[in-house]
Amino acid sequence: MAISQKLHTKLVQKLILTPSLQQAIKLLPMSTLELSELLTQEMVENPLLEEVPTEELQPVDAAQEKQEEKPAEKTDTWDDQDYEYFFGDYLDDGYRPHTPTEVKELPPIENTLSTSTSLSDHLLWQLSMQTDDPSMREIGEAVIGNLDDDGQLVATVEELAAMGPWPIEQVEQALKLLQSFDPIGIAARDLQECLLLQLRHLGMGGTPAEKIVTDHMRLLQNHQVPELARKLGMSIDDLKQHIELIRHLDPKPGSRYNPSQSQYVIPDVYVVKVEDQYVAVLNEEGLPQLRISPVYRRLLDKNADNSDETRAYVKDKFRSALWLIKSVEQRQKTIHKVATSIINFQRDFLDHGIEYLRPLVLRDVANDIGMHESTVSRVVTNKYMHTPQGVFEMKYFFHSGIASAYGEAVSSVTIKQRIRKIIEQEDPRKPLSDSKIVNILQREGLALARRTIAKYREELKIPTSNQRKVLY
Repeated sequence: MAISQKLHTKLVQKLILTPSLQQAIKLLPMSTLELSELLTQEMVENPLLEEVPTEELQPVDAAQEKQEEKPAEKTDTWDDQDYEYFFGDYLDDGYRPHTPTEVKELPPIENTLSTSTSLSDHLLWQLSMQTDDPSMREIGEAVIGNLDDDGQLVATVEELAAMGPWPIEQVEQALKLLQSFDPIGIAARDLQECLLLQLRHLGMGGTPAEKIVTDHMRLLQNHQVPELARKLGMSIDDLKQHIELIRHLDPKPGSRYNPSQSQYVIPDVYVVKVEDQYVAVLNEEGLPQLRISPVYRRLLDKNADNSDETRAYVKDKFRSALWLIKSVEQRQKTIHKVATSIINFQRDFLDHGIEYLRPLVLRDVANDIGMHESTVSRVVTNKYMHTPQGVFEMKYFFHSGIASAYGEAVSSVTIKQRIRKIIEQEDPRKPLSDSKIVNILQREGLALARRTIAKYREELKIPTSNQRKVLY
């Protein structure tokens, strides 16, 4: 059998992601803060990138603009003229961004700082005041270190004893000491112990309230009041007093010292009403305005006394800087297109509120702006819009729709809002079942299944009609 080598010509189409395209795709899902950090890091690593000085961001007068339009002497003889055509705006020493930003004077940083006492600090302070025993303090610090944000102990007594090692009796003694600290109910091993600590502190030991927590927590959690009254041999009216007392106890006593941090959102897009039209305005505050450093760019001049190695290095950084600037500008343009399309689809929402939110899918916006759905999906990730109705994540405007009897689709968010209002207006003595809510919506032209109503009600964290009646 003979083996021979032959040459064949074959034409094949392949989809190749160039480095510049990969970079542009990577920038799309980034938030404004992440993009700002990336650009700052790129300025550190690439000497050809520099931020436009603040004084050059200010508008210039007509005489200066006219002077800048005069052709300057061409000193760079680099033969790659395509860069001049595509990136000419970024090569001028006096480049100014398309949307000049005003420099605002911010308040002093010390006006925005605050300190708060954490749960561990509060408990350690009490521990230092209650005992001088070094061993007891060590065990107490170990217990405090194993409390979660709600103040519940997440380690067993045996695990704490093995940390020392300390005797189990001494660990239990330290745990009992900590459970007497403020807030009462701290360092409990479960919800039941947490509530019992608070009841005994209130002098309610031996009462039906303590017996409910000790023996009938399951019935209490399921709101089975008649069954609970039967087991305790009490009337429902007498039992309600003890249930009301338990309801006012704090199941998470440590949370008041560990408040959740406020998450501040910086909108990427502002929706502004100009006369009778809504306009999308990009928020570029905080983003560094980049340009090519004219000093380093002159190193590409063939007449300059530079080595080939220097020119090759500068040329590589030059291409990288140009593509980064172009990718950032393309990102901003894409966000503006998507935001403008959302505004066009959701005009009624901007005028009247959530009840007029239209059903919208990524495909609708993608077809409207002539881009792929995946691009739109990346754009709306981690982006926020400031609208007349409030600040919303751009993903908020995309919801499935349900057909109505009037021929128009209604957003699932609008239906949830309608369900919430129906339940808020019901007679609490006779709560509406899911089936009755279905009938009400059918009269309004919305045909939904009962299981759909149940799903939406659970997503709204609204109890069933029976549970609402018991709670009343």
